[in-house]
Amino acid sequence: MKLLRHGLAGQEKPGLLDSNGVLRDLSGVIKDITPEVLSKSGLAKLAALNPNDLPAVNGNPRLGVPVAGIGKFLAIGLNFADHAEESKLPIPTEPVLFTKAISCLNGPNDDVMLPKGSKKGDWEVELGFIIGRTASYVEESEALDYVAGYVLVNDVSEREFQIERGGSWDKGKGCDTFGPVGPWLVTADEVGDPQKLDMWLDINDKRMQTGNSRTMIFTIRQLVSYISKFITLHPGDLIITGTPPGVGLGQKPEPIYLKAGDTMRLGIEKLGEQKQNVIAWRAGTGSAV
Repeated sequence: MKLLRHGLAGQEKPGLLDSNGVLRDLSGVIKDITPEVLSKSGLAKLAALNPNDLPAVNGNPRLGVPVAGIGKFLAIGLNFADHAEESKLPIPTEPVLFTKAISCLNGPNDDVMLPKGSKKGDWEVELGFIIGRTASYVEESEALDYVAGYVLVNDVSEREFQIERGGSWDKGKGCDTFGPVGPWLVTADEVGDPQKLDMWLDINDKRMQTGNSRTMIFTIRQLVSYISKFITLHPGDLIITGTPPGVGLGQKPEPIYLKAGDTMRLGIEKLGEQKQNVIAWRAGTGSAV
């Protein structure tokens, strides 16, 4: 299934995309796509529905983050060897774990706003997964049983804030609008093997990133097990898994950074596409989930 949320920011309704690409409204069945819906029983209930019995949604509504009530937004850095190389950093021997602020969550096609004083905004196409059941000290052999589904994410970053301003990476990763997620959550059964998905990202129609999840240093199975040894994962938690080479920081002969007026387009096989316009900072503007 492809589960989604549609409507104005803060007024999203639950929905799904049927096999013909028609957006169907689920608000007569569930109140929202919440962590509780992501349980095996909750997903089974939705899978048993006949999409043709659900109302079609007319037009081209805005899409929000496909899951409401995300509790944690965790990220893995340098999880592609060639991206670590372009970043001039050693290949990790253990996953590099950091957090993105929940307040940076953004709809998949909403504007991305560069923060005040930004000089080094950057892009990262990433494969994300959403937890469907509480995970603590999970064995690798069972790890994928805890994944409800997968999402496309743009891990937007501000490299000066991340690298040059001291402390952890978090301050360059959690700025408002820096977490576009969606267009939909694709359930694990529909995705199959998550370690063979093509990934790409364009800036102003120029291909910048091309990769495949098979080249990840640490697989999703390994990441679920690893993270659950340090942090209990709960239904609805979002984890993103690193980016292939081609980010702005790694461009040769000089880095290329985002500026107002740029357009980002990105996609992952089976998970859909996103498109964001980059805008300058303006007061009173925050994330829209």
